[in-house]
Amino acid sequence: MLIRVLTSVLICLPLGALADEKLVRLHAPEALAETGVLSYILPRFSLKTQVRVEKVSDPAVADVLLGNTGSALFEGAGQVWKLEVISPDHPGTEKLAKWLQSEIGQRAVAGYAPEGQALFTPAEPGEVEVVEVSISGDAELGHELAYAKCVRCHAVDEATRGSGIGSTPSFGVLRTMSDWEVRFTTFYTLKPHAAFTQITGVTDPFPPELPSPIVPIEMSPNELQAMLAYIAVMQPADLGKPLEHQ
Repeated sequence: MLIRVLTSVLICLPLGALADEKLVRLHAPEALAETGVLSYILPRFSLKTQVRVEKVSDPAVADVLLGNTGSALFEGAGQVWKLEVISPDHPGTEKLAKWLQSEIGQRAVAGYAPEGQALFTPAEPGEVEVVEVSISGDAELGHELAYAKCVRCHAVDEATRGSGIGSTPSFGVLRTMSDWEVRFTTFYTLKPHAAFTQITGVTDPFPPELPSPIVPIEMSPNELQAMLAYIAVMQPADLGKPLEHQ
């Protein structure tokens, strides 16, 4: 009898109530998927939000569509790609839509350059909504992780000032840059970090013929979130004038 009652309750619940808040189903045409941009940007979104995106071939079961209808996001591969939200009440879907429309999401798309040439550009000005993307994480833990994993190359706080490699900027200096969040969120893809950094569930293992040249840095997505939380609240370095960089 109890099983019958529970079954009836589940049947009566709306599909949104049964949805996994940490899973978003996305459909995109093969023409977009084959460029590799989704494989490049979606792990960055998942790392940022802890929401996993599953690419589905059937648009009828998708929460989000990328294609010809909706809000313009970026241009490339022969067309303007637009976002259409099918499940607006799904918390994960809302996060994905906001991230794709945010400055950091747009930069991630524009940063996809497999042959050294960016394949996509942002949509025309005014078509993209600039959205504040919050950072969640344990800042105290992030401080400890920065000290344990990064101090051999970077000064990570006032106490480690002067340590690390002389030509390597401190966290305080990096924090003064307008794109600091992008730099820290994607640091593991940038030289030289990509050669010795592993993010659990995000980066591929080192090829057997190209092992890490040093003791590798290994972090989980939650640990990276904690480090971002620490960097977000740290005091930027006082440089006297705006930093000029290329």
